[in-house]
Amino acid sequence: MAARVSQGFVDRNQLWARLNDAVAKQGAPLPTPVFVVDLDAFDANATDLVRRAGGKPVRVASKSLRVPALISRALEHDGMHGVLAYTLREALWLHEHDLCDDIVVAYPTVDRGALADLVASPSAAAAITIMVDNVAQLEVVDSVRFSPTVPVRVAIDVDAGLLVAGSHVGPKRSPLHDTADVVALARTITERSGFRLVGAMTYEGQVAGLADAVPTARTRSMIVRRLKALSLTQLAVRRREIADAIRPLAELEFWNAGGSGSVEESAADPAVTEVAAGSGLLVPTLFDHYRSFAPRPASFYGLPVTRKPSPEMATVHGGGLVASGPVGADRLPTPWAPAGLHLTALEGAGEVQTPLTGRAAALLEIGDLVWFRHAKSGELFEHALSVHLLSGSEFVDAVPSYRGCGQAF
Repeated sequence: MAARVSQGFVDRNQLWARLNDAVAKQGAPLPTPVFVVDLDAFDANATDLVRRAGGKPVRVASKSLRVPALISRALEHDGMHGVLAYTLREALWLHEHDLCDDIVVAYPTVDRGALADLVASPSAAAAITIMVDNVAQLEVVDSVRFSPTVPVRVAIDVDAGLLVAGSHVGPKRSPLHDTADVVALARTITERSGFRLVGAMTYEGQVAGLADAVPTARTRSMIVRRLKALSLTQLAVRRREIADAIRPLAELEFWNAGGSGSVEESAADPAVTEVAAGSGLLVPTLFDHYRSFAPRPASFYGLPVTRKPSPEMATVHGGGLVASGPVGADRLPTPWAPAGLHLTALEGAGEVQTPLTGRAAALLEIGDLVWFRHAKSGELFEHALSVHLLSGSEFVDAVPSYRGCGQAF
């Protein structure tokens, strides 16, 4: 049953040749790092995410992309609909540039300037849904508007963590766990002028975001699988109870759940009407070891060899693009192509240089490109102004990231 990213030496070296051919065909040298998305892999991953959702819409998590052209490309796939944004300012920007007219902001906001822009625009307010888990967040909205003439679309973020033996396992997000607390907030929203309760969200990060088939951590993977199964069982009961309790107060348009690592499981819950996914499109290294799916890595960045400290080593310029989250080796970038390269224990991935060892290091010469994968999806493109789109062994376009559009959300 196990399924995971498993590209061997031959596949990775073929990728190395394909990427290098695309760079060579440009004629003029490209500035480094060279950021690349393989469209063939991206589209295959999108198709597989839709298949795994089993007929329920997949909402595109923009935090995991951060490239407008890739958000648009994902939305062109049948079965993908709407954006799950990570800030209100981003949602306003996406709406202003006609990238999407159905945007849910996944996190509560107290950005008064962005909220003022939202309530001042009937079209934006009709397209964007904000997230709340506390009455105080509603009060911030009311503090920036003179009258509730433009209704604000609201969704409730319900805690999806696992409660076991008095402990909470999962992301520390919403304080709303008990049905009574969720209903109390729902009632407040429906009775408060200027707000419309349209949705709910339960993000089971302890299911969607934890690899459960790591070859070097078999015992931990077994424990993770058991926690996932227990969490899904408990969460299905809670979702049903909450949905039944809210129904007399409001007819919800959507119930969002899951992530790339739990598409099938989340979509199987009758209370869930849509699933979210983003990382499964680009496939960072943290998504390499899942039992439920085997995606294709689609995002890479190339760095030039600038030194040969010894015949058995090669040093590339830059490279220290470390992912957020708990400190650990799994947050470091991975030298991917050519295969057989490793970071050193003393220097790791450095801001200005990254030494590499391994069998392939002896074959590298000054000027060669080494291609890396990032640990998390989307974060890589905070360092990019433009991203080259690869099809086969040719770059078919170069498109701006959010940064390249002058935006930092």
